[in-house]
Amino acid sequence: MYINRILIHQCCGPCSIYPIVKILESKLFTPVLYFYNPNIHPLQEFYKRLEGSIQVAKKLEVEYYFDEDYDVKFFINKVINNIEERCSTCYELRLEETFIKAKSLNISTVTSSILYSKMQKHDMVLKIGKEMSVKYGIDFYYEDFREGWQEGIDISKDMEIYRQNYCGCIFSEEERFKNQLKKKYKFEERV
Repeated sequence: MYINRILIHQCCGPCSIYPIVKILESKLFTPVLYFYNPNIHPLQEFYKRLEGSIQVAKKLEVEYYFDEDYDVKFFINKVINNIEERCSTCYELRLEETFIKAKSLNISTVTSSILYSKMQKHDMVLKIGKEMSVKYGIDFYYEDFREGWQEGIDISKDMEIYRQNYCGCIFSEEERFKNQLKKKYKFEERV
């Protein structure tokens, strides 16, 4: 493996596959994974995503670390007063903790699998990554991993990794399913 290590923040197993593979193929870095996601709700979803992230690390034979503490209260307390800005707060929380972890592991470069998802606010993640880079004196590696969207999906299906169907937070779950569930469960008004 290469001396230069890069700490990849894993938002989940499936989204991390393509960035890991790309970084391995580039031979620029040795990838090290870090799962830190206090935003994920509910508890069962958190553990499914954690398990999927560990499965990916093991299948790709990559060193990994994870924060297994379910701390959705921390996330909600951070976003509750400004729900409209919750995504930027969420990205900032997760990236900052990743930079702190990189510093503790003496890793000089950080990136995130959030940059893989077509559903995330890509430019916002990039901006926050650059800000954290300056704050912590650690490089932020940017690559538009969205180009491998379908390849990552196909590999995750082949690996039989749990695939979620919403971003992770309680608010994104509501946005994803509210209208769908309203149509399914048409309740009659009672007089």
